[in-house]
Amino acid sequence: MQAIDFHNSYLGWRTDWDVLPPRTASHRPPWTLNDVRIPIESRCRVTEQASGTSREFVLGANCKTERVGVPKDIWTSPNADFVPIFTHDRFLIVKTYDRVGRRVPAYPPSLGDQPERQTGLSAETFVDLRIDIAWKQGRVLGNAEDVIRAVSDNRQLVARTEFENARYLAAIDYPVRTINTNERDGFFQTDTGPLLFPDLSREPDELIEGMELAFSAFNSLDWIEFIVRTPTPLTDDISVWHYAMPVRLDCRNTVIRI
Repeated sequence: MQAIDFHNSYLGWRTDWDVLPPRTASHRPPWTLNDVRIPIESRCRVTEQASGTSREFVLGANCKTERVGVPKDIWTSPNADFVPIFTHDRFLIVKTYDRVGRRVPAYPPSLGDQPERQTGLSAETFVDLRIDIAWKQGRVLGNAEDVIRAVSDNRQLVARTEFENARYLAAIDYPVRTINTNERDGFFQTDTGPLLFPDLSREPDELIEGMELAFSAFNSLDWIEFIVRTPTPLTDDISVWHYAMPVRLDCRNTVIRI
């Protein structure tokens, strides 16, 4: 079957202050033009079962908030993890600071403060958007013996996890980065992420706003456990974003050797 070649799949966008001032900036950069390329970490495809309409979401790799093109003091303060999530027409920028609820002023100041989760229409912020997913032919590994052999041979593995409710069918594609194997007992277990975890209780146009980050693990082809990023209290007044909420789902897991 065809599988995503995550080593060669990228998300990119272009900002040009001379054409369309972006709505996601916290400062005025020294240059007016910037092209961004970020590896794709995960893809989630959500299909409405009644209509067959599908929406594709991609997760970009984690980076840090920065000032691009400056001669010094690149890192913004307070600094945040920066994770982009895109569809063909909408974006969600997830920023993780030292505590839940921290905000920084947007630029220009008339935009107010930036939320931790900023979403909007791509056409109103970026002059160009590219989602370049590379595909390769792969072979489905139907049993533990095949998976263990592929791991022993250092072959590239990807996984697809599919689950559904009465309204939606979700399919998550992601690289298998960490995996445990046991050739004596014929056993394997993935432990990998981050990947996209959808909230299937939302309306179609609100799905991107409900996307969360998660790690996943499975040692069977018919169930999976996620550990989902969620606000986690440290004190009565302070919470941090942490992978702390376990979710177990019946599903269909497919392991593919590239």
